[in-house]
Amino acid sequence: MAKDLAQYFRPEYRSTPQSPLCAGCGHGIVLGLILRAIDELKINMDDMLFVNGIGCCMWVPTPQFAADVLQTLHGRALAFATGAKLFNPKLKILSFLGDGDLGDIGGNHLIHAARRNMDFTIILGNNMVYGLTGGQVANTTPEGALTATTPLGNPYRPFDMCKLVEAAGATYVARYSILQPFLLIKSIKKALQTPGFAFIEAMSMCPTQFGRRNRLDTPVELLKFLKDKCITKKQAEGLSPEELKDKIITGELKNGGS
Repeated sequence: MAKDLAQYFRPEYRSTPQSPLCAGCGHGIVLGLILRAIDELKINMDDMLFVNGIGCCMWVPTPQFAADVLQTLHGRALAFATGAKLFNPKLKILSFLGDGDLGDIGGNHLIHAARRNMDFTIILGNNMVYGLTGGQVANTTPEGALTATTPLGNPYRPFDMCKLVEAAGATYVARYSILQPFLLIKSIKKALQTPGFAFIEAMSMCPTQFGRRNRLDTPVELLKFLKDKCITKKQAEGLSPEELKDKIITGELKNGGS
């Protein structure tokens, strides 16, 4: 393997260069950012356990990462993670989970893991739809968006997952989009070093299910959609509730004990 390619591939962390993700899927970006954060912190992968649920996010650690991965039932990742942490408190646990898996199917496990302030790093890959199972509406689907189960538009407002886990007791809470890669790396590093329940919402995208149903037919159009919807905390200051209605605020929302 050429030196420059080996540096890009990061063979010390990845077990295969092949990606099972759809073309344009935002989760592949998050995959690279997780490994870059681990690399910059010089964490030994033997000390880590990646805990998966079911969905598009499960393809990120498995079979991509050269590490121990616990593949679990749909929505039950944090229950299994809790058992693993109680059995071996030295494990550094990271879960990259989808919005349907974590917020819909596994919502109860999520709020109680945050309430107990379990020492986990959780990254929510929010692509606003059930990507793997057919494009059904999710708890994070924007109001009015078209999905396989809301062909006339989603009639319900989406969950603010960051507010949910913050209210439940999480120690660290942040949200960034895949258009903010360096901030996401910084946030993942911080989460991995923060004792307690650390939660990052990574605004991702799904051209296959969300994009094609909402006339966002290319990854570029979806990136523009994310760029228009996401604003920083500073940009949100002074805006009226009406102006903030369809916006997604990014940044660190709870930092450690603050």
